[in-house]
Amino acid sequence: MTMANTRPVRGEKAFRRTAAVLILTVLGAGGVLAQDMLSPGLTAGARKPPPQAPQAGLINDYPTVARADYVFGCMAANGQTRQALEKCSCSIDTIATILPYERYEEAETIMSVSQVAGQQAELFRNTGIFRDIVADLHRAQAEAEVTCFY
Repeated sequence: MTMANTRPVRGEKAFRRTAAVLILTVLGAGGVLAQDMLSPGLTAGARKPPPQAPQAGLINDYPTVARADYVFGCMAANGQTRQALEKCSCSIDTIATILPYERYEEAETIMSVSQVAGQQAELFRNTGIFRDIVADLHRAQAEAEVTCFY
């Protein structure tokens, strides 16, 4: 079993800022987020060698706290073993090579807000662009699962 919904730890102020930016983007500048739906590097079904960290020289824009939070959540779902630690570390490293941290944080924020009851959260659940951002994260997680867990 892999970790599908880990959330980086961040303060209320950062959370609100990210949510506000997402709302303003959709309401005011929808064309700005008209990016490719499928991140480069996503492949379906290919078997890979044992989990390895990404190659040196790749952009490392994920904060250590976000990576650690993901690994802790992943290990809670997959067991508290050394093997789980290696697979979960590989998983967040793979996600980081596919999805920039800003996009990862947006997706995590959308998923968090969409779990709240009420009409305000309805915007996050029923807006196509928000669903697309979350779908990008799910694609990256699927790639990480194939890369690291099989």
